[in-house]
Amino acid sequence: MLGLPFYEDRHAELAERVTAWTARHAELWRRPLPSPPAEHGRTVLRELGDAGLLAFLHPAAPGTDGDLRSLCLAREALAYADDLADFAFSIQALSATPILRHGSPAQRERFLPGLAAGTLQGAFAVSEPQAGSDLAAAATRATREGDGFVLDGVKAWIANAGTADVYAVLARTGEGAAALGLSMFLVPADTPGVRIEPADLVAPRAFGHLHLDGVRLGADALLGRSGGGFAIALEVLDRFRMTVGAAAVGFARRAAHSALRHTRSRAIYGSRLSDLGTVRAALADMDVRLNAAGLLVARAAWEADRESRYQKHSAIAKLYATEAAQSVVDDCVQMFGAAGLVADTITERLYRQIRSLRIYEGASEVQRDVIAGSLDLRRAQQCGAIFDVDRES
Repeated sequence: MLGLPFYEDRHAELAERVTAWTARHAELWRRPLPSPPAEHGRTVLRELGDAGLLAFLHPAAPGTDGDLRSLCLAREALAYADDLADFAFSIQALSATPILRHGSPAQRERFLPGLAAGTLQGAFAVSEPQAGSDLAAAATRATREGDGFVLDGVKAWIANAGTADVYAVLARTGEGAAALGLSMFLVPADTPGVRIEPADLVAPRAFGHLHLDGVRLGADALLGRSGGGFAIALEVLDRFRMTVGAAAVGFARRAAHSALRHTRSRAIYGSRLSDLGTVRAALADMDVRLNAAGLLVARAAWEADRESRYQKHSAIAKLYATEAAQSVVDDCVQMFGAAGLVADTITERLYRQIRSLRIYEGASEVQRDVIAGSLDLRRAQQCGAIFDVDRES
């Protein structure tokens, strides 16, 4: 895949660097985990920072790889190694990106060096109990008081809740109705009134609900312009959807490789499991899905890096890659049989880890709606005329 015209030599070098890092830090992926998931996530984050793999989050760092192709390749390699590695990397990048792209000089100087070093952990808090896919329905309120704001509300299903040092929070300031009245704030975790309600997921990690009870912030906590929070949130999600697809490819590749090794070594009916026609067909389908998903992710990242209209391609990449990865992992478990269901084996972990990718940063149903809304009938008709598909015989 790296030999495609989408990628440059520097991307191949980055992929090798990340893969080598995961191999050198194999002890981080051993099971059971040496510490609780939340604490272990901080350890992984610091190791990523020490290796310079988060340096692109600090704009003052020279020669860093912050383009979308690099981000996708890093996520694929990390997801192949372990879920928590990808989780630590991706949530840090997701949290830092709004500051990197829209923060004031003071905000960037305050937060980005620590986020890039892995010594400061971020979280991206936009969802609410009644506002997940429909961010414009967010009800958390930021009331103006003097020169600052007071935040009240609940943000739900927040990655790194309880371990993050700073939260990027979407709240309603009321410049207009629905999406027009939302702003983004940077909320330090130690601010009085911030409370965390933990949530246990099927794949263990730091996760929970962020309660904001009379949280007082200065004017310098506002990220970007007042009323511009919805646009910031959408931009970040559009950029990161394709990276979710990249992580899905990483998980699926690990599953496919595990399935291939297992079926080639498993004896059955006087032959190997991989010699059965049904198994061969399933392995072939795995490979087709992996190739298609990898190409779609590469296309989306390439479109974003050349600053074209990439939103549809990002949605396509996330939709196809996550749905395909779910199928690949399920087939892998099926090939292992009962052994694939043993707790904390690679197959069982992949089965738990892959499911969330079809939900967060825009569920599959949302991606289909985005794609359908982007279709241009006039262009489709022009394309049809070129290939004579609409010409009457």
